[in-house]
Amino acid sequence: MSDTDTSLQLVTFRLGDEQYGIDIMEVEGIVRIEDVRAVPNAPSYVEGIFNLRGEIIPVINLHRRFQIRRAELSEEDRLLSGFVIVNVEGRRLAIRIDRVSGVVTITTDQVQPPPQVITGIGTEYVEGVVSHDDRYLIILDTQRLFNATELQQLERMQR
Repeated sequence: MSDTDTSLQLVTFRLGDEQYGIDIMEVEGIVRIEDVRAVPNAPSYVEGIFNLRGEIIPVINLHRRFQIRRAELSEEDRLLSGFVIVNVEGRRLAIRIDRVSGVVTITTDQVQPPPQVITGIGTEYVEGVVSHDDRYLIILDTQRLFNATELQQLERMQR
């Protein structure tokens, strides 16, 4: 590794049939919450809200948003499912995941631009792709998952 290479730590998780990663600096935590309350008239990708230590957090279901089929999970895998809490433009959001995989460290020179066609998620939401453990790991750009109007809708839910 040269002096110009920088390492990047990613929280990795399974969503459908694919492995995804989010920069660990954007992740505030991983939680397992069962009590998600539906919100009337919410966008279809909003699963509901839950209370995390006194703060109301919207739950985003990327399966719905990007028409991704849920993964078939074993009982052991279900124990590793839950939410990744991220901060998007000052708003805490929970992203439902099928199964947390762990944290991996890569170098920035390993990241390749996303191919034009990525199953389920458009390239505008993807920072890049890296080959890891004989599979591709899709790195999400959480700051671009929602436009300004969607972020305002999510903020209203938190009040």
